[in-house]
Amino acid sequence: MIKQKGPLISDIIITPIAIVDPPLLNAAGLHAPYALRIILEIITDDQITGISEIPGNVDIEQALIEVRELLVGKDVFQLNQIRQVLTASFGSESPAERGEAPWDQRKLVHIFSAVEVACMDIIGKVLGRPIVDLLGGKLRDSVPFSAYLFYKYEGAGAEYGFDVNPAAQGWEAARQKAALTPAEIIMQAKAMCSEFGFKSIKLKGGVFEPRQEVDAILALYKEFGPEVPLRFDPNAVWKLETGIQYGKELEGVLEYLEDPVRGQENMAALRKILKTPLATNMCTTSFDNIPNSIKIGAEDIILSDHHFWGGLKASMTLAGICETFGRDLSMHSNSHLGISLAAMVHLGAALPNLPYALDTHYPWQSDEIIMGGRIKFVDGSVAVPTDPGLGVELDKVALAKLHKNYLNCGLTKRNDEIEMQKVVPGWKFQSTRW
Repeated sequence: MIKQKGPLISDIIITPIAIVDPPLLNAAGLHAPYALRIILEIITDDQITGISEIPGNVDIEQALIEVRELLVGKDVFQLNQIRQVLTASFGSESPAERGEAPWDQRKLVHIFSAVEVACMDIIGKVLGRPIVDLLGGKLRDSVPFSAYLFYKYEGAGAEYGFDVNPAAQGWEAARQKAALTPAEIIMQAKAMCSEFGFKSIKLKGGVFEPRQEVDAILALYKEFGPEVPLRFDPNAVWKLETGIQYGKELEGVLEYLEDPVRGQENMAALRKILKTPLATNMCTTSFDNIPNSIKIGAEDIILSDHHFWGGLKASMTLAGICETFGRDLSMHSNSHLGISLAAMVHLGAALPNLPYALDTHYPWQSDEIIMGGRIKFVDGSVAVPTDPGLGVELDKVALAKLHKNYLNCGLTKRNDEIEMQKVVPGWKFQSTRW
């Protein structure tokens, strides 16, 4: 006889953690010495545990505490019902709640993602199948990622001195050194590509005036040649005329240009002028944004993120919409550990089309919370886990250590502006800077 009910949620454990983060620069300022994440454990009545990882802040943590009361007793297979319960309790979110910073500041999409991934981890374990099979099946055995370069100050995190080793070589040395000039960016790129085997390169911009950053891209192109695809992200701080000027100069150099200008209207105007494909993680960031995006032609590529789009299944829905309306889909990243990376790999393996390598911050992190240590990249790709569920298990000793970091560091939410002001007094984030 087929069992009619799946395992029931008996407990949810919420653990905020802080992971060492280098002083990476972006349009919103400077990364703090620690990046915040939240680890969710859902435990069933028959003692199966599912895990997930999302960006952390105190507001999301408090919301997840409320989620515990709502979901105890619910069947983990009934994800549609669970989503309805969460929506009824927390309401809906408007696209404007994302905020103007490079990262998404909504709450509900993070909650959906955290709960769904942990439940799917359990479902996979019950069925004896990896999550990729729950998303429709594996279309590739490994998922390619891109080198993700940053302008940065000296240091490796934790007050910008932790684990700095003067004798470090290769990528470890590059992770610790400053990178502010085109020559230093090239050194960073060489070290990262050598260590991880990446076949494409992305530079996070929006930090310095456009001429300096465009010169860095041109230097990368000269160094690596046209066989290594380049992408560039000014974090939407350019004016339209700036995007036109430098976008024209970079035609034939870039694989795609990500969020050079702010808003769908500016992106659509620029897209009519440039030959280079435009990608976004900032102007089309929710399903509510899509009708206008299609109407005016805001972008060529949507950079999804299951943390920000409400989970893995929502991301598969987005992939179908992109396919229908002639958009490509790739994947955004933020500072993350192995649980998030495993989820990204399962999703990347199930996507119908994967024309671009995915983003990942993973090389910049040194901590880990999964058994067996850090996930390995081979030729710039990560093999799709074959064990049931996510295919990774939580290291409780590492989790306790990183939770202690959280308690000790005093951070409760991300604020790159405050961190930047420690280096440049009076510095303020500007949504449009050049």
